[in-house]
Amino acid sequence: MPFMQRIDRSIGAVAAALFVAAVVGFGAALPGYHALRHPVALLGATGVPHAQAFNWLGLVLPGALAAAVALRLLILMDRPAPAAGNGVGIAGKAVRVGLQMLMLAGLGFAAMGLLPLDATDIDSPASQFHASAWMVWVLAFVPGALMAGAGALRLPGARALAWLHLGCGAAMLLAAFVLQAWLPAPLAQRLAFACWVAWLLAAVPLARRCR
Repeated sequence: MPFMQRIDRSIGAVAAALFVAAVVGFGAALPGYHALRHPVALLGATGVPHAQAFNWLGLVLPGALAAAVALRLLILMDRPAPAAGNGVGIAGKAVRVGLQMLMLAGLGFAAMGLLPLDATDIDSPASQFHASAWMVWVLAFVPGALMAGAGALRLPGARALAWLHLGCGAAMLLAAFVLQAWLPAPLAQRLAFACWVAWLLAAVPLARRCR
């Protein structure tokens, strides 16, 4: 298998595996930690045992790899604009802008690890910076995924990739902003993370099939 194909098959999977393993492993190692009562960010909060290790393994590295996933998608999906009038050129531009926003989302995810929560003071500047990084991740991922998906629907052979982006974007919007009214916030946040993990696992392999 060519080198880039191996990279394409593994980059998103490595990011997803690092994140999931860090959440499960560090969560199991922290006494009293409960997934339905405590947010993921608590594992990396200031003063929590092994917080720095979690931040790097569970947030910074997966976020950087997620940005690389979006960059790789941008390379795979970037096509010369066809003749004007058929609508595909506009669709291609929408895909590119959406993928650029997904790159920003990956950097926002990494920033959550570089700006850890202060568990002793939720209103402290450190906690507010962490919350801002969370919002950058969500507010870049949701419109980025929806825009990339809507554009990809009009590209030849990209329907599966389009529906992946549309589904993940809509599901994260629901989990991050709607379900928290009915579900415990930590559970709703984990559903948002699950949407992101699904995108990481499937996006690049599907993009390769569109070539």
